[in-house]
Amino acid sequence: MMTKHIQVGMTAPDFTLPDADGKPVKLSSFHGKKVVLYFYPRDDTPGCTAQACGFRDRIDEIEEKNAVVIGISPDDASSHQKFRTKYKLPFILLSDPDHAVAATYGAWGEKSFMGKKFQGIIRSHFMIDERGKLVDARINVKAKESPALALQTLAGKIDSSPERHTR
Repeated sequence: MMTKHIQVGMTAPDFTLPDADGKPVKLSSFHGKKVVLYFYPRDDTPGCTAQACGFRDRIDEIEEKNAVVIGISPDDASSHQKFRTKYKLPFILLSDPDHAVAATYGAWGEKSFMGKKFQGIIRSHFMIDERGKLVDARINVKAKESPALALQTLAGKIDSSPERHTR
């Protein structure tokens, strides 16, 4: 699959994916709100749990900025339901089993673990404004830093210039 070059300032690529209840969710249906869109490798793993719980713990601050959080992984609806329930996650989790949306956003690519290279989800988050424009892109972000960085961007406290965050 060919990866688009995502850049701050462009319109965020639209998509429709199923949520934890199997209902289709379309990104463009959130026009008028800011969106914290994050990609994570797998439900209920240490890093992914830390990132999700970080967003959960700051959800009030995020919502005060007229924003919603959407998490995307290759996991299926059943896995998302368990993850959402176990950690009381108050935001949308979407399934991208063929990683097509992740690839479109540049969040799918080569990774390495213990010297072995493989293709997988690259932990990332993207900030989308009320008009659907990409205002920040953090590819290969650290799990524990992602929620705080997203909140700083929402508050206008982070440089989100295209040169810093494109891939």
